[in-house]
Amino acid sequence: MAKAIVTIDRNSCKGCGLCVSVCPKQVLEIDKASFNAKGVFPASVANIDACICCASCAVMCPDGAITIQKEEED
Repeated sequence: MAKAIVTIDRNSCKGCGLCVSVCPKQVLEIDKASFNAKGVFPASVANIDACICCASCAVMCPDGAITIQKEEED
């Protein structure tokens, strides 16, 4: 089974939440604990084990702040 690697560039994220809204597995959330250099609460990975690598979040992100990769397990 492939494992997902979700990378969010916190400083590019404007916290719009579009990625959170399109994720079918509720993998992402808005991080209300810390803000980025722009002073906004960015998206963060909340449940990586649920990720199915559909890349809906990356496609939806208007700032290109999200990348998805598959890592094959041995």
